Amino acid sequence: MNNEPTLGLEKAVLYIRNLNNCPPSYLNDPGRKDFFEIVWLKNEDPLHGISDPAFRIKGDWVYLIPPYRVHQLNKAGKNGELISFKRSMLEEEDKDFLLDLFRIFNVQGEFSCLRLDEVSAKELSEIYQIMVIEYSKENNYEMMKALLKVLLLKLISVKELEFTGHDVHQKRVYEFLMLIESNFYTTTNIDFYAGKLGISSKRLNQILKEKLDKTGTQIIHDRIILEAKRKIIHSEVTIKEIAFDLGFSDRPYFSRFFKKQTGQTPEEFQKMARTHIESNLNTLV
Repeated sequence: MNNEPTLGLEKAVLYIRNLNNCPPSYLNDPGRKDFFEIVWLKNEDPLHGISDPAFRIKGDWVYLIPPYRVHQLNKAGKNGELISFKRSMLEEEDKDFLLDLFRIFNVQGEFSCLRLDEVSAKELSEIYQIMVIEYSKENNYEMMKALLKVLLLKLISVKELEFTGHDVHQKRVYEFLMLIESNFYTTTNIDFYAGKLGISSKRLNQILKEKLDKTGTQIIHDRIILEAKRKIIHSEVTIKEIAFDLGFSDRPYFSRFFKKQTGQTPEEFQKMARTHIESNLNTLV
């Protein structure tokens, strides 16, 4: 459970640290891409740009960062806590809970941010302190799994995304998102996913539009772009290699697809991201 980053994050399922004591070896570990991250800033300015000046004040900010992130916390050096965990810490059979969790983490996008009021911060702090104590113990997987769920349920309530009436359609949305994770590298045809779910493509798109306000194809394209951005920022491979890895027949085709979805070419995005990382030591990319 309590594996140090020097051992490699691929051997860990949970990682808890104060941000001031978070080593560079964690931030740079390639295994980090498989973790959900909760970055809790305490009495700090927000890390991302907020247009409303009323919200650009010191306070408690919680960043919920999904796996396969494009962005990263480039430097710790802030007051707060870090909780990272793999999906194996979650109860896969509890699909209603997972749906709520995927929503608050904005799994299909970049990241989500919560601003905590004093009461919520106090309640979360009480849960977190118990987690820290239990985390230091050996062979404590079930206890940590239970405490993590309590913490996540509290964050869900803070986000006010306690959805009512979880029905078969919401569970199909969850199943569709899981199918994408296993197949988006090789299959972008919505008929494939609809067939796996036992419904028509038209019906699947209707459900996705109702629940996520996007078609199946848009969601698949979003996932491909998210992976492309992650690879552009966090790997040393060329854009041509990234294109082939993602199933594109040639680089120009990939570049046209990337620009259509993002408004930038892959090269423009790469240059922007590098400039941002170099000039903003304490920001999310």
